[in-house]
Amino acid sequence: MSNTDWRKIVQRLIKAEMSLKGVKYQDLSDKLLAIGVKQSADNLRNKVNKGILGADLLLQLVYVLDTKRCDKTSISEILQNIANEQE
Repeated sequence: MSNTDWRKIVQRLIKAEMSLKGVKYQDLSDKLLAIGVKQSADNLRNKVNKGILGADLLLQLVYVLDTKRCDKTSISEILQNIANEQE
């Protein structure tokens, strides 16, 4: 597995949670600001689309999105989907 695969996992996890909760990037920015974290909607979009987040921002996103599931099984399913797409 490459770093690119791991970045795709981050991207898909965050985007899936945003979709499930009906959260747009501006909403995400507002939610982060409510806990004292300043990130513009454009900055968040770039970071999520690239899948490159610091561990602190990743945990902050998981927190404000009220993510219930981010376990090994979920990650394995995403990895399998990525592998299938590359075939």
